[in-house]
Amino acid sequence: MIRYALRCDRDHDFESWFQNSSAYDSQVKRKLVTCPICGSAKVDKAIMAPRIVGKKGRGRAAPPPETTTTTAAPEPAPSGPTSLLMAQEKELRTKLKELRDHIVKNADNVGERFANEARAMHYGDKEHRPIYGEASPEEAKSLIDEGIEVSPLPTLPEDRN
Repeated sequence: MIRYALRCDRDHDFESWFQNSSAYDSQVKRKLVTCPICGSAKVDKAIMAPRIVGKKGRGRAAPPPETTTTTAAPEPAPSGPTSLLMAQEKELRTKLKELRDHIVKNADNVGERFANEARAMHYGDKEHRPIYGEASPEEAKSLIDEGIEVSPLPTLPEDRN
C-alpha cells in the first residue's frame, strides 16, 4: 500500500491510500479519485516528504512534519456519494482503531523479536500467547510462507498527530 498526499484544482489538500502507483494512475484516469471537500475529480499528487526509517532506528524516529493548509472559511461537505464515502471512511477508521487498541491492550509487544517469537510459538518451542511487534516485509513474507499467520497492525493518520 502507498499513501499519497493529494491536492485538487481548488487547492484542497487530502490523503488517500492506493495498492500501488499504477492503481493511483488508473483511478485518476477513470475519475474515481475525488476531493472529499469539494468533490472535484481534477486531482494531482502534492509534494510529499519520503518516510524512511532504518531498521536500527525503527520506532524511535520522529514522524515527518505534516503539511497543513488553512482556508478562511471551510466549505460545507457536499451531499451525495462523497459524503457517504466520508461517513464510511470514518466508520472504518473507528473500527480499525478499536481493533488495534484491543490488540495492544491484550497482546505482548515483542518489538523487533516478533518473527523469532512467532516462529518459536508456531513450532512449539514457546507457549502460545497473543503478540505484536515489528517485522520487515521480507520477514512477514517468510512467516506466511512457513504457514504462520501474521497481519499488519493498522496505523491511522490521526495517530501521527
